[in-house]
This record gives sequence, C-alpha cells and structure tokens, in this order.
Amino acid sequence: MANNNPLQLKSLNHISLLCGSLDKSIDFYVNILGFCPIKRPNSFDFNGAWLFNYGIGIHLLQAEDPEGMPKILNINPKNNHISFQCESISAVESRLKQMKIKYVKNIVEENGIYVDQLFFHDPDGWMIEICNCDNIPVLPLSSSCSPFNCNLPNHHIQQQIIPME
Repeated sequence: MANNNPLQLKSLNHISLLCGSLDKSIDFYVNILGFCPIKRPNSFDFNGAWLFNYGIGIHLLQAEDPEGMPKILNINPKNNHISFQCESISAVESRLKQMKIKYVKNIVEENGIYVDQLFFHDPDGWMIEICNCDNIPVLPLSSSCSPFNCNLPNHHIQQQIIPME
C-alpha cells in the first residue's frame, strides 16, 4: 500500500503565488473568487497574506521586485493554471462580463459529455480556470489507483480500467 502513497500525503494544503501588489491580489481573491483572509504566522520576515476557501489555501507573497515580474497578456488555456469547480458556468460567465474581466471560453467534449471552461488572469497574470469539470467521470488508468487508495471522488467513479496506449 505504501507504493500508492510513498510520501504518505493527505491532501493539497495551499499554493503560493508571487504578487506585484499584495493589496490588488488580496482584493481579487477575496472579492472575485470568494477567499477569506486567515491568520498568518507573525514570524515571517516578508510581506504576504494567507487566504482560505473551498478546502484550499492560497498564500500570496509580495514580490521583492514587482516591476520585474513577467507580464502575461494573452490568455492561453494550455498555460499553468489553478482550476475551481462552479455550480453554474453561465452565472460565472455573466458575472465576469459584469465585472469586465477578460476571459476565454472553451468547451471540451468526451464521449458526449461536455465540460465548459472559463479562463482569466488574476492581477499578476496567474491563470484561473472556472469549470464544470465534475461532469467528466474520474477513470483510473490502472488498478493501482482506485477509489480506496487514491482518494478519487466517488460521485463520478466508474470502475473501468483504461488501457495505456
């Protein structure tokens, strides 16, 4: 059983993001994505903020050289991103339009199942995806990853092994 979890991991705790403006990033993650500021250890000797919601933490770190941060202008769904499930993709899209946030919409189809994706950037160019990805069932590629040893979400699990190509 140890081979399925060699480091004995329990869950994803947080992601850290470097920010050009800590205040703008806090505003974005709190007022756009619904995160809540939480206490951060006072022993840190650098400026930052901790936020939490949806079972995940986001640690914002003030860049030492904000002007030197790379500028990302185009929205490319193939770039690194963090993804959030939503209840209603149309409600999210409507809200993004109201807030005048530039986004790219993508639709993925797999065996008649459709996933809608909306991609946009935070104030520093980190890409965010909002999707209804839970439409697609989680299908283990081998018997070594099952609902019992890989913490697969059980609401869409199909007991089917997909052969490796």
